[in-house]
Amino acid sequence: MDQKRASYTYDLIPSTLGEIGLVRRADGGRSPICRILLPEAGRPMTGKIRDLFPNAVPEKGNHDEIGKQIQSLLAGSSVDFRLENLDFGIVKGFARRVLLADGKIPRGRVMTYGGLAASVGVAGSARAVGNVMAGNPFPLVIPCHRVVRSGGSLGGFGGGAEMKKALLRMEGIAFDAQGRVLPEHLFEKC
Repeated sequence: MDQKRASYTYDLIPSTLGEIGLVRRADGGRSPICRILLPEAGRPMTGKIRDLFPNAVPEKGNHDEIGKQIQSLLAGSSVDFRLENLDFGIVKGFARRVLLADGKIPRGRVMTYGGLAASVGVAGSARAVGNVMAGNPFPLVIPCHRVVRSGGSLGGFGGGAEMKKALLRMEGIAFDAQGRVLPEHLFEKC
């Protein structure tokens, strides 16, 4: 879909971890979320949204259900997101399978990139899973912060390592002195 021609709206969700951008494709009565954008140091969220979706306009009114759920999640609450609010039409094949499997990692647990690859039937594809996580259009709702390297170190995250660590800590995950997730938080299979 041509992002410059389609109609988009956005909402800004404040949090202690930074402002989150929620972008929706205007689609008649239904407005699916096509991107959730994480904060970047020194870059206002409205600028980030305008760069990716030049014609996007601010939402009118208060946050909807998913916006309120994201606020709750960022405040440390446990949230069950409904995936039908997401525009999965933009995600195909392997990436879709990986993201859906990632969504099954329970709160307070992590899985390795390699473990997630094996859970979707492609053992040995940890790097490919890492690429899917890096391109996750729905962070927080699809919890890519719950995927770590095989030794328990954090790996990458669109909102930065400190945000990833803060999200995991909110879920009760503990770290050793080197900043690695403790093994008891490892989830073996989706």
